[in-house]
Amino acid sequence: MTKIFAHRGSSGTHPENTIAAFQEAIRLGVDGIELDIQLTKDHELVVIHDYTLDRTTSGSGKVEDYTVEELKAFDAGSKFSSEFAGETIPTFREVLALLQGTNIELNIEIKKRVEEDTGIEKKMIRELEEFHYLQESIISSFNHDSLKRVMALNQNLECAILYTKKMEQPWQYATHIGAKALHTYLPETDHEMIIEAQQNGFPVRVFTINKDEDLESFFQAKVAGIFTDFPEKAMNLLKKVENID
Repeated sequence: MTKIFAHRGSSGTHPENTIAAFQEAIRLGVDGIELDIQLTKDHELVVIHDYTLDRTTSGSGKVEDYTVEELKAFDAGSKFSSEFAGETIPTFREVLALLQGTNIELNIEIKKRVEEDTGIEKKMIRELEEFHYLQESIISSFNHDSLKRVMALNQNLECAILYTKKMEQPWQYATHIGAKALHTYLPETDHEMIIEAQQNGFPVRVFTINKDEDLESFFQAKVAGIFTDFPEKAMNLLKKVENID
């Protein structure tokens, strides 16, 4: 059965990567939650997608130029809706605390532009260990050097390559770097690749699927997982597809 991951929380109905969006995803009973982590100026992990603050918060400039305390002063909800005024940028620890006891799978995307060791991977693993959430976690990144570092630190963590350009037999490349899953871009993902990859033991999870016809198509293809901004809609559609089958 296809697993439904709430992309940056229930980000179609709540401000992305906020506690409100994650709480809604938990309330809905999703299979998984996807989020993004970055390092702050004072070397703490915060949950935000963009490298800059401008699009989603009342702040401006680079995330890495601020401390956690400074970042917490920015509003991360009002740009989505005045209803969510006062939402803040969460720390990774705050989200892990929220997930305690849920058994919801957590897909962590490491946002990292550089190849060198910034310590983000070690910091992430340490906090996952502290909150006993290693087994429920999947680590993904467009920075495949970062994934290699994760796997060198903990071979038991499932790592998934993120990529947007179509590859021939992408599971072979994933095998080469030690990754165990494929996170693929919707426009570049066909059913034939999904079937072959999953037959070779590589779960395919597709991002970001919001349209009904795309959701139904990938459910019928029995893809391992989908990332969506509208998890409630996706869950309802999945029930319909399963009933038809």
